[in-house]
Amino acid sequence: MKLLIVGASQGTGALAVKSALARGHEVTAFARTPSRLTLEDPKLVRVKGDFHDRASIVAAMPGHDAVIVTASATSLHAFKQNPRYFSQGTSLVIDAMKASGVRRVVVLSALGTGESRALVPLPMRLLLIGWLLKIPFADHERQESLTRASGLDWVVARPGRLTDGPARGRCVKRTDIAPVPSSISRADVADFLVEAATTDAWVHACVQLGG
Repeated sequence: MKLLIVGASQGTGALAVKSALARGHEVTAFARTPSRLTLEDPKLVRVKGDFHDRASIVAAMPGHDAVIVTASATSLHAFKQNPRYFSQGTSLVIDAMKASGVRRVVVLSALGTGESRALVPLPMRLLLIGWLLKIPFADHERQESLTRASGLDWVVARPGRLTDGPARGRCVKRTDIAPVPSSISRADVADFLVEAATTDAWVHACVQLGG
């Protein structure tokens, strides 16, 4: 398959590029600074673009089979400047997908969004979701709502606290509102994002992830 990964220069997005290439897929790595991605592979194409620029998203979209959205701001200050960072960019991606006839979209959200908030212990729910990270979580809510209403073949991934290090290969995936481990490695999340983009197992599901 040919995958477009939005927000691919670092973090979970870069790991998703690595995972997809390891599985033999063709990958377009879309980012503001794609040169940060140090991978080299004949099936990898780097595209410089802005998650919030309609023209660059539209130009990158044609010819792909699925899109993985991992783009995120690098600081809380960026969310104060644009409280709709996630939802604004995701809306542009959805519009571009519809225009190009691309059906599958996988969106990286977070555990604690939507009905999964009930899975977060009350002190963390109040401190993080209700206060420190109130703006990004509120926008994840909007992002998820847009995705679920898109009419596309969507998947929403909701991982717990992200950790560094290699994939552990024991990712717990739940579509019901039931407890999962509170943390998970970015590499395991990246593997799931590629799985969700290239199989039909999770279509039209919000998936709680822990490992």
